[in-house]
Amino acid sequence: MRILGLESSCDETSVAVVDDGRRVAASLVASQVDLHRKYGGVVPELAARAHIECLLPVMTEVLTQAKCSPADVDAIAVVNTPGLIGSLLIGLTAAKTLAWLNNKPLVPVNHVEAHAYAACLDTDLEPWPCISLVVSGGHTTIFHSRGPLEHERIGRTLDDAAGEAFDKVAAILELPYPGGPSIDKLSREGACHAIRFKRTAVGKEGLDFSFSGIKTSVLYRVRGTDFSHTLAELDATDRADIAASFQEAVVDMLVANTLRAALDRGVDTVVIGGGVAANSRLRVRMAEECAKRGLACHIPPMKYCTDNAAMVAGLGYHLLQAGRTADLDVEALP
Repeated sequence: MRILGLESSCDETSVAVVDDGRRVAASLVASQVDLHRKYGGVVPELAARAHIECLLPVMTEVLTQAKCSPADVDAIAVVNTPGLIGSLLIGLTAAKTLAWLNNKPLVPVNHVEAHAYAACLDTDLEPWPCISLVVSGGHTTIFHSRGPLEHERIGRTLDDAAGEAFDKVAAILELPYPGGPSIDKLSREGACHAIRFKRTAVGKEGLDFSFSGIKTSVLYRVRGTDFSHTLAELDATDRADIAASFQEAVVDMLVANTLRAALDRGVDTVVIGGGVAANSRLRVRMAEECAKRGLACHIPPMKYCTDNAAMVAGLGYHLLQAGRTADLDVEALP
């Protein structure tokens, strides 16, 4: 069963063709990083306009690589929630048009749940039941995942998402956008235990996250509590130590809450997805800590961590099998 997937929830225009929910026949992502870099973050209107420009060329190339046409696929899967409303509408309108023209089922996909499925691409992995950590610029969520379509949210961020905190700290340190890769790179030059930033676990079960406090702590470390200092007063070692210590604190919180959830729920498998899953320190620490406790840990390849349509088409296969299709009046939900 061949699914054509479309992803346009934020600032990545992506199209993919996936067979039987697993084998990626073709997948491309058009990044908008260069477009948004000078603004230090995603500008929604610019993102939507870029999707309009990129979607058809990307789709044409993917279909060429997969040696098929929209008429040859079994369904059209598309992210309709959550995301930036303008960006979502571009992909959803394209998917509706393809489904109508070719008389194909339309499968709406939840972007966050697709990230939880990404580790299954190009593998025979059946991780369920498991704990899924989806961690990105817009989301930091822990699910008890009983199947590819059964996700119970048991932990979430109460303020900033982890990726958002990375971007804001990178801005404080005047590092290039996007902040996550810049912090990751600079951290390799610093000492991760040089500064003890406070770790926070909140919520009734201690599974929720709060990253706003650590972001403020970094700001005070750089500028002082009275803002009387400047970044120029720090040398290269100080900046690297701050970056590494900040990253270590965030990783500690992500790992601790995820493992706590796994042990509390009595499951033996952990799955990670989302853009922050590309962070080198998180990948190493999560694998190490899971191994110490006898838990399996599955993290997607880097290309499936950031937003991509392969995970959308992969999850779309299971949704189609379950009969969870939609009419052409399905809406985008930001």
